[in-house]
Amino acid sequence: GGHGSGIKVKKMKSKYKIKSMRNQSLHGPSPVTTFGPKACMLQNPHAVMHIQDPASQRLTWNKPPKSVLVIKKIQDASLLQPFKELCVFLTEQKNMIVYVESKVLADTAIAGDESFGAVIQKFCTFREDLDDISNRVDFIICLGGDGTLLYASSLFQESVPPVMAFHLGSLGFLTPFNFDTYQSQVTQIIEGNTAIILRSRLRVRVVKESREKKGIIMTNGDSEGSRKSMQYQVLNEVVVDRGPSSYLSNVDLFLDGHLITTVQGDGVIVSTPTGSTAYAVAAGASMIHPNVPAIMITPICPHSLSFRPIVVPAGVELKIMLSRDARNTAWVSFDGRKRQEICHGDSITITTSCFPVPSICFRDPVNDWFESLSQCLHWNVRKKQNYLSSEEEEF
Repeated sequence: GGHGSGIKVKKMKSKYKIKSMRNQSLHGPSPVTTFGPKACMLQNPHAVMHIQDPASQRLTWNKPPKSVLVIKKIQDASLLQPFKELCVFLTEQKNMIVYVESKVLADTAIAGDESFGAVIQKFCTFREDLDDISNRVDFIICLGGDGTLLYASSLFQESVPPVMAFHLGSLGFLTPFNFDTYQSQVTQIIEGNTAIILRSRLRVRVVKESREKKGIIMTNGDSEGSRKSMQYQVLNEVVVDRGPSSYLSNVDLFLDGHLITTVQGDGVIVSTPTGSTAYAVAAGASMIHPNVPAIMITPICPHSLSFRPIVVPAGVELKIMLSRDARNTAWVSFDGRKRQEICHGDSITITTSCFPVPSICFRDPVNDWFESLSQCLHWNVRKKQNYLSSEEEEF
């Protein structure tokens, strides 16, 4: 089942054993490395990757977790009571240090609640873009929709703590837990040994030509001579589109340094498998299970009858630039945020990040995904055809 198992079928007496191993695996079977009587794979010790099978990935703790970041959707009154309940449970029953963003506590419904005041005193607060909490948080709890998990991802530009995401209302693709049983579910996470799914992210580097006259001011980036460079970690997708312009966008797409094609249309979506069920699926892409190592390239309304969405291996490097003859600029956004203009000479380089989001499963990676396909998108829901009786068959 796993990598490098080197099973020789002749020596294996029990067929059932292979089958049972394969049933548990989410990786494909290890391919043989000899082809016909004389050909074989050139051995390269530097190219050997040892990746744990996704079906067996489980969360454990080196030391008991002590701190938790609680992310709550802002300005949603229905979340106030669950948020307060959860925070009281974490601080008083589980003795956890709770991190909360300052703007969450600025909500008058929270700040004005005297009974909640004693709990608030115990919180550690932080401000996005100003305070670094990357090494202080043991795990994350999200309350709200899928957007809360995307936001959690944006706070951690390197290693991400495990994320437990609750939906309050309808099930989301990224929020598999129901809040009704939060106490037992959170307790189980703190004790460890739950299934996790590693959601790959994209590492995106935007390099901009310096334009003195426009007075571009960039933050938290580095300068390369006359250029400005910014880096982002993206969980769903990078979208390059025509912005407010009425012209088609014209962008060149390079793969490992080679020009693959020019996208002429409303734009292009570069997404992770996690993002395949977001904007990409609306633009005609396939839905890909988050454990598949891949990058998806999906055009948005291309002015072409043959530009099908494509899937490329996770290890490639993509680069997007404005075409030389493009009539207008393009705009780029990352998981729907940090939207900015892309001009001639600017470049967007995209690769798979080595910092995935470890998302805690409700049941397991496969069950959770099909449950969300069914509940969120009503995948393949249709009225069943009636059974034909023998009398009807004659007509």
